[in-house]
Amino acid sequence: MTTSSSTLADRPRDRAGLDLPDARGRTDLDRAGLDLTGNPDVRVVDVELLASAWHVLRRTTLEYRGRDGRWSTQQRETYDRGNGATVLLHDVERRTVLLTRQFRFPAYVNGHPDGMLVEAAAGLLDADDPETAVRRETEEELGVTLGGVEHVMDLYMSPGSVTEVLHFYAAPYTAPERTGVGGGVAAEGEDIEVLEVDVDEALARVRDGRIVDAKTVVLLQWAVLSGPFAVPRPSTTS
Repeated sequence: MTTSSSTLADRPRDRAGLDLPDARGRTDLDRAGLDLTGNPDVRVVDVELLASAWHVLRRTTLEYRGRDGRWSTQQRETYDRGNGATVLLHDVERRTVLLTRQFRFPAYVNGHPDGMLVEAAAGLLDADDPETAVRRETEEELGVTLGGVEHVMDLYMSPGSVTEVLHFYAAPYTAPERTGVGGGVAAEGEDIEVLEVDVDEALARVRDGRIVDAKTVVLLQWAVLSGPFAVPRPSTTS
């Protein structure tokens, strides 16, 4: 494994994201992971900042002790976009879910026919806690002011390279609670269509490939297996 030719100590630090603030006011972006001690088989040696135009791309050099007891030097690139939260809105009485449809360039450039993905509402936490973030995103994207919400799970969605933890929620809604038009924040370049879909139709879209967003598939399957649309299991007691 090839290691970096310079280390944290001898690289110049007079650049954005290190000693100088980047466009988002961040500094010391090459310090992430240096203080990790939870795994005795991993020692972080060096962190190099590769890019920080919006999110942060790092190359980390680490020493790893394998199951055979031998140490090896490895490098990993990680993309840090912060953590996020997503929520599935459901109306059990009418058997509907509220989803979004929007353009996703990364999907478009990687083979999706038009880049228009059907998804559960979601967004980055920024400075908010996960529940506050899903309430914010639901109002912005779907035009719904939430009452109670249920925490479902927390998942690493792409742990091979992306640091993000996604917090999953679900919440009931009714037609009168759709108090706004949704559509996202125009100033942030969002142009979001709101879709109210029968849950069985949504599952059919998963099966035939019309819904290919991972977080949405997870939430829909949870909803019918153990969530609000789950069929009660017959009692086994006599």
